[in-house]
Amino acid sequence: MVSENVKKLKAIIEKASKSNINIQRLPAIGIHLTPSDLSLFRLFSLIPIAIGVIAFLYGKSWISDTKKCWISLPDSLSHAFRPPEDCGFCRNITQADRVSNISPKEFEKNYAYNAKPVVITDATINWTALDVFDFWYFKDVYESSLFDSEQMNCQFFPYKTEFKSLREALSIPAERVNYEVGTQPWYFGWSNCNYEVARELRKHYDRPYFLPDTSENNAVDWLFMGGPGLGAHMHVDNVRLPSWQAQIKGAKEWILAPPPECYYECSTFSIVVRTGDVIVLDTNKWYHKTIVLPGEISITIGAEYD
Repeated sequence: MVSENVKKLKAIIEKASKSNINIQRLPAIGIHLTPSDLSLFRLFSLIPIAIGVIAFLYGKSWISDTKKCWISLPDSLSHAFRPPEDCGFCRNITQADRVSNISPKEFEKNYAYNAKPVVITDATINWTALDVFDFWYFKDVYESSLFDSEQMNCQFFPYKTEFKSLREALSIPAERVNYEVGTQPWYFGWSNCNYEVARELRKHYDRPYFLPDTSENNAVDWLFMGGPGLGAHMHVDNVRLPSWQAQIKGAKEWILAPPPECYYECSTFSIVVRTGDVIVLDTNKWYHKTIVLPGEISITIGAEYD
């Protein structure tokens, strides 16, 4: 059991951290640790060393976009060792702007790389994806690709479903797809790293017109699909770049929150992204969750950009 002394020390350290006080320069604190407490702290002190050794031996694959990880770093640990953000990126932002007919130069100046969230309302006007994409389209495309080994190594996000893979998710019966009474709701996401599938998908959407002329889309597309009431839990991403996400069908509410170190300087707020809208967001900085709103199945597609 962690003694009361340890709890007091942790509270002091947390309070000092929030106040930007370097406790290493303070006089000795009058808290005495028991031998069991010292053993616990020694154990905790070994965790960063152990992670460092593992990272040295295997960890290069953690930051590789092309290699399969030897060891997956749990979300809780990746968040614990996340470097603190400069709160300037979210200070005085209380809503996402909604714009249209914005030039690449204006977008680059006002939104592209400063983490200010924005919704562009006219970026999908000529996209056939809004008419073509649905559950059955994706099922047909991926079954035609035979779920090759390359795609099976892509990421899959089951969220609150029982699915273990994209193949399993795309195999649910029509009654569940259509949300018939008595069937379980569903929402899942995945990345696409199958070149043939990417070529097929991209017949129906273009590089967003507002992206800076010098920027490029990441080769990997992200897709999220599911019904009302579900969505992604509150989290922050661990990807390299900011991203855009186009709402192909349905509508989603995005709840955006600053990182914990910025709670007292920045605001939490939400925005609704409707069919045809594109939201641009640095998901590495903003904590975010999504909720599919009542109506048709939500389909979102997006990618990172540099």
